[in-house]
Amino acid sequence: MIIAFASLALLQAASAPPSPTPPEQPVSAPRCDTAAHAAFDFWVGEWDVYPNGTDTKVARSTIERLYNGCAIRENWKPLRGGPGGSLNSLDPVTGRWHQTWIGSAPGRTEFEGGPVDGKMVLTGYWAGIGPNGEDGLIRMTYTPNADASVRQHGELSLDHGLSWSDSFDFIYRPHQEPTE
Repeated sequence: MIIAFASLALLQAASAPPSPTPPEQPVSAPRCDTAAHAAFDFWVGEWDVYPNGTDTKVARSTIERLYNGCAIRENWKPLRGGPGGSLNSLDPVTGRWHQTWIGSAPGRTEFEGGPVDGKMVLTGYWAGIGPNGEDGLIRMTYTPNADASVRQHGELSLDHGLSWSDSFDFIYRPHQEPTE
């Protein structure tokens, strides 16, 4: 008889409707709307790029915020030479900015840094960047200017940061469609 009751209880449990499960809670997206996340927003835009001090355009660059404001991507389109791009993001744990640059040549370069006196300063090791193919450090300083342009000044060190020399110096001006 005990076996009959146990069998009946198992049969009833098997045929009972399943108990309702609570609805799944949506996973909330990370919030990247802090002042620290906005520190590089001055670089976001459509740009025509010129060597500092000239009116000779060398590139067009599209820089946009992506992924809920958690990243900034550059699409570098030079008039000559190979294109490339970077992906930039703030590490919320360390508070440091990271940039991964990938050009049309093999490999990538990693930069790290952050805001300094209203500028963004990123430094990274770049294989073969020296004038004779030496490996070196590149320090890039991005400066927002009063005329809505942005200066990207690159400095090279071949002695592990003991001394620095100019490597490149660009002005990003807001893109203007040609007038007819």
